[in-house]
Amino acid sequence: MKQGGASVLTRRRTRREWEQEVLNPALRKSPERMKEFTTLSGVPVERLATAENLESWIPDEKLGLPGEYPFTRGPHPTMYRGRLWTMRQFSGFGTARDTNRRYRYLLDHGQTGLSVAFDMPTLMGLDSDDPRSAGEVGREGVAIDTLADMETLFHEIPLGEVSTSMTINAPAAVLLAMYLAVARRQGVPWPQVRGTIQNDILKEYIAQKEWIFPPRPSLRIIVDMIAFCTRKVPLWNSVSISGYHIREAGSTAAQELAFTLADGIGYVQACVEAGQDVDDFAPRLSFFFNAHSDFFEEIAKFRAARRIWAKVMRDRFRAKDPRSWMLRTHAQTAGCSLTAQQPHNNIVRVALQALSAVLGGTQSLHTNSMDETLGLPTEQAVTIALRTQQILAEESGVASTIDPLGGSYFVESLTDTLEREALSLIAAVDRMGGIVPAIEQGFPQREIAEASFRYQQQLEREEKVMVGVNRYREGGGARIDVLKIPASVEPTQIRHLKQVRKRRDPLAHRRAVEELVRCANEGENLMPAMVRAVEAYASVGEICSALKAPFGEYREEKTYF
Repeated sequence: MKQGGASVLTRRRTRREWEQEVLNPALRKSPERMKEFTTLSGVPVERLATAENLESWIPDEKLGLPGEYPFTRGPHPTMYRGRLWTMRQFSGFGTARDTNRRYRYLLDHGQTGLSVAFDMPTLMGLDSDDPRSAGEVGREGVAIDTLADMETLFHEIPLGEVSTSMTINAPAAVLLAMYLAVARRQGVPWPQVRGTIQNDILKEYIAQKEWIFPPRPSLRIIVDMIAFCTRKVPLWNSVSISGYHIREAGSTAAQELAFTLADGIGYVQACVEAGQDVDDFAPRLSFFFNAHSDFFEEIAKFRAARRIWAKVMRDRFRAKDPRSWMLRTHAQTAGCSLTAQQPHNNIVRVALQALSAVLGGTQSLHTNSMDETLGLPTEQAVTIALRTQQILAEESGVASTIDPLGGSYFVESLTDTLEREALSLIAAVDRMGGIVPAIEQGFPQREIAEASFRYQQQLEREEKVMVGVNRYREGGGARIDVLKIPASVEPTQIRHLKQVRKRRDPLAHRRAVEELVRCANEGENLMPAMVRAVEAYASVGEICSALKAPFGEYREEKTYF
């Protein structure tokens, strides 16, 4: 290039020259605002990522192409250019009739899949009239006691057309049996039924603490469910391996990644040891990750998850079907990041978290409502949360190209870092004999407790910031409407349960429950007997109580805090 008749040659500075000639003078004049920058999880963040961060980095090995091993760039060849992610809003409150109305509202407003939230008694395998359920019936989700409730929940919702996700774990087999019984009553063949049941009991012992039976019989139930669904309900995802609650318990991104995938390895190993062919069931395994607030760390986490799982399934379990290598995931924005202070700020948090999940390549997404730290979401709040997804999908342009951050020096190096950290933790689990022995020894619980404590200390020292909580506080705060669950819900639900018990055939009920217990004792697959039991209107609490005889009841003896 010539300027003023002179030839001007330009040469790119090396990074070291740039630091000496440009950066250091700037720093002397105006120092950086913090001595050390880290991700939310504590991963050091370099000042500048360059090609040096990816030295000896092989794109074909690390990236590949969308829809091909190792799936870093996404599990499907066209990703959102072909089909947008499924927009699910987690919903459930009060009675089945109340929640059915909310489902109709959401479907009318453009939601493309249902996601069922159950109340605490249902999650714990208790009936609404159990003394331990007092004060909790219908409070944080919908109360489901018997098949009659499930019939009401999906009244006039065609199960052959809608995909349903159910977030339940210890009594998951009971709720799946009820769902299949409703489908049968609607005339929908089971091979047409689509959806997911969370059913990840291992993460309950690690993080969420909602269990009934000990780990080993609980794992047996899940193996039975996977085998049954593989044969009878082939479009159903019989376990959604969930890191969401691990992260909500205070884990780092790498811990969420590692312990979630270690749980997945545990399920696959148990199924293989039970005689199932890995390629028969692995294509229907699904995952569920948290989308937290550190934007790039979350994107890197999703990409690393796909790469690790592909290698595990291909190399460790010798799966031959590429669909078995493919990690498909649902994501939900981080409930633990929402604040009661300045709740409108949560709308911004959720939008950024949702964007990270989309840029990370999720297949399904739930966006939290701004009021969820105060109560169950109102219709207005849940509509804003759903519209957030729709704006991302239809207005932002992020769905127009596949993995737009692929090749970014920073994102790729961060993906590699999270992969290394997660693999190190998975190796530690393997040395203990697998995830069940690791849980029994308290390893993941202890790791998460320590990470959670460190983060709380950082918040208290203002080394990490939560806007409106430890910085930029306001007096008073905005008042927003909160959904109130009427006091009448509990007695109404109990009265309905008593009516069902009075109407059902007592002999058919007793025989069905006895047959279920016999199958448990003799090692038969539980699911056919489970369906017969719920069709005899055995309740969630009655079934779970009966199974405590063959399986026992879990008590956590260790503490990790």
